[in-house]
Amino acid sequence: MIIQEITLKNEEGLHARPATEIAKNASKYSCDIKFNVNRKEYNAKSVLNIMSAGIKNNTQIKIVCDGVDEEKALAEMVELFENLP
Repeated sequence: MIIQEITLKNEEGLHARPATEIAKNASKYSCDIKFNVNRKEYNAKSVLNIMSAGIKNNTQIKIVCDGVDEEKALAEMVELFENLP
């Protein structure tokens, strides 16, 4: 299991379009990918789960990856968050 904490830097927060992109990319990996936000856990492979988190600008997010391809998955998730429009 590996964990990395990031801060969302998107003025609009995590709305439908980026949530869909994140879930689509997370689904490529066999490992479990979760987001811990405000002491709650969300499945990164589910658009609805991501949207229900209500993640706003400057929110701290812990990305937790656990499984065989966890390192590659974590790297892609971090890159996606860093490059959100």
